[in-house]
Amino acid sequence: MIKKQHYPQIIVVAFVLILGICACNSSRNHTEKIFIKGVYGNPGTLLDAGYTFDELGLNAIVVRSSSLNDELYNAALEQGCKVFVEFPVLLGKQYLENNPHCWPIEASGEQSPPADWFMGICPTCPDFKADRRQHLQRILNQFKVDGIFLDYLHWHAQFETPEPILPETCFCERCTGLFSSKYNIDIAEENISDISNYILSYHEKEWRDWRRSILTEWIIDLKQILKSHQPESLLGLFYCAWYPDEYDSALYRIMGIDIHDFAREADVLAPMLFHHMKDRPVNWIGEYTTWLDSLTNSIRPENKPEIWPIVQAHNSPGEVSPTEFREAMLQGSSFPASGIMMFSDRALLQDPRKIDIMREFYLVEP
Repeated sequence: MIKKQHYPQIIVVAFVLILGICACNSSRNHTEKIFIKGVYGNPGTLLDAGYTFDELGLNAIVVRSSSLNDELYNAALEQGCKVFVEFPVLLGKQYLENNPHCWPIEASGEQSPPADWFMGICPTCPDFKADRRQHLQRILNQFKVDGIFLDYLHWHAQFETPEPILPETCFCERCTGLFSSKYNIDIAEENISDISNYILSYHEKEWRDWRRSILTEWIIDLKQILKSHQPESLLGLFYCAWYPDEYDSALYRIMGIDIHDFAREADVLAPMLFHHMKDRPVNWIGEYTTWLDSLTNSIRPENKPEIWPIVQAHNSPGEVSPTEFREAMLQGSSFPASGIMMFSDRALLQDPRKIDIMREFYLVEP
C-alpha cells in the first residue's frame, strides 16, 4: 500500500518520466526528418547514363513537369527517392505563339521583347491562368508527388545574368483596368504611354502593391489546387535570390516579389543561388541562406518554411570548376538549410568529376 504522504512524490516522479518519454519521442521524430539531397532538371538522363539514384546518394529528384513520366516516377520510388515536380508558372513563350492577347506590354505601349532566353507573360490573362490550373490538376491526377515547386514566379524580367533585364510591365488594357478598379482611380488618359506615365507619376505605390498582390494570388490559387488534391504534398517556391534593396528594389518593384508573402505561403523556400550566373562569390550562398532564415523567423516563427537552396553546377556563363561546385554544395547545405538541390543533371553528365563530388557529398549525412 502507498502511504498518503508519498502521493506528491509519486506524482512528481511520474510527471518527470512522462516528460522524458515525450522528449525522447520528440528527439526521435527530429532525427527521422531527413535532409533532402536532390538534383534538378531531367534526372532520367542519369538513369539513361547507367547511374542509379541510390548509388549517387540522392533521396529526392526535382523534375521538370515536361520531363515527368511513369518510367522516371516509378524508378525514383523504387530507389527510395521523393519526387518533387517543378511547375512553370509565368513562362509564356509557347503560349504566346497562339495567344498574343496575353503579351506583356511595356510603358511605351509596345510588346516587351524576350529578356535574353526568357519570355514572360501578362499574369492577369485569364485564359493563361486557366491553362496553368488545368495543367497542374492533370499532374496531380496522374502522380502522387511529394511536392510541387512553383517556378518562373515573377513578372516579365531576367535575373539569371550579371546584368539583369528589368522592363516595366504590364500596361495592357486589362491590367490598367483591374488596377484602376481596385483602387478606384479614374485614369482619363487614352494611350498607353500617357496612362503608364500617369500611374507611375501619381500612383506608383499603389501600382507596385497591386502587382505584388497579383503574384501572391497566383501562389494562393495554385496552392489551393495542390492541397485540395494532395494535402500532404509540399508547396515549394523557386525564386530570385536578391536582397530586397538590390537593383533599386527591383525584386519588389519590377518582379513583383514580396519575400514576406512567399514565406507566409510556402512550405519550402528554394532560393535560386546561382552564384556564377549572378557574378557572386561562392560564400554569398551561405550568407543569403542565413539572412533568409533570420527573415522567416521574424515573419513566421511557428511552423516556418523549410529552406532548400538550389545551387549551380551548370557552366554558364564561363565554367563552374569542380572545386567551386564542391564549395557551393557545402555553402548551400550548411545550417539553416534542411535540404539542397543542384542545377542540373546535364551539368553532371558533362563533367563526371562533378558527379563524383555530388556522390561523395550526398553519401555522407550533412
